[in-house]
Amino acid sequence: MKLASNSIIKTVALMALLTISGQSIASPERGLEIATERKARDEGWQDSVATMEMILKNAQGESSTRAMRLKSFEVADDGDKGLTIFDQPRDVKGTAFLNHSHSVEADDQWLYLPALKRVKRISSRNKSGPFMGSEFAYEDLSSFELEKYKFNYLGDQTFNDTDAYLLEQIPTDKNSGYTKQLVWLDKQHYRPLKIEFYDRKGSLLKTLAFSDYKQYLNQYWRAHTMAMVNHQTGKSTTLTTSDLAFQTGLKAKDFEKNILKRVK
Repeated sequence: MKLASNSIIKTVALMALLTISGQSIASPERGLEIATERKARDEGWQDSVATMEMILKNAQGESSTRAMRLKSFEVADDGDKGLTIFDQPRDVKGTAFLNHSHSVEADDQWLYLPALKRVKRISSRNKSGPFMGSEFAYEDLSSFELEKYKFNYLGDQTFNDTDAYLLEQIPTDKNSGYTKQLVWLDKQHYRPLKIEFYDRKGSLLKTLAFSDYKQYLNQYWRAHTMAMVNHQTGKSTTLTTSDLAFQTGLKAKDFEKNILKRVK
């Protein structure tokens, strides 16, 4: 009887703790609903071209800077396509990365290395590896697709004075370097504010913070600063966008594999 009483007390205490913390029991249905709305609000932009800067910092605070361009192409009923071209410094100039995201199948990714004059295919098992020595993994560069995750709604939170949804995303890809991601989305526009990445051991690995949002075509929001911090190594990578244009006339042929050796 005493054991039963202790069990009841523990159950009541747990329920009270959940109530106090504002966290409801995880809801996959609500999670998918919120994620679906996020996806729906970012459809129809067609293509974009961005001028960006990548700043890499090591644990000692020493930094290096790279100039790059990112061309993106929206694909109906599948993942989007992206072409990243490095312009500076000299040791990476001409390096190009082509990404064909997919909603169900594994992404197709290629890296062109001008020094070797060859195109290297990134295998599915290497998607968790670092992109160009940065704190972004190859899989982080994929477009957001609902089929890539299982979702859980964990509750509402205030993040930097902004009302936000807190979602758990569990990657469906067995080759993912993450066991889960925690995503804070602002309630008004469904924009990501912060993402926490947990490694294969379930430990916090990285945090990605989004800031300096700007709206384009009266609909599409883009963060002009994305800062990724690796909590296990002390390294960080910040991507800043200085110029961004939409509906520039890019075509699917501009994202074919054979374009890599001819990028300018």
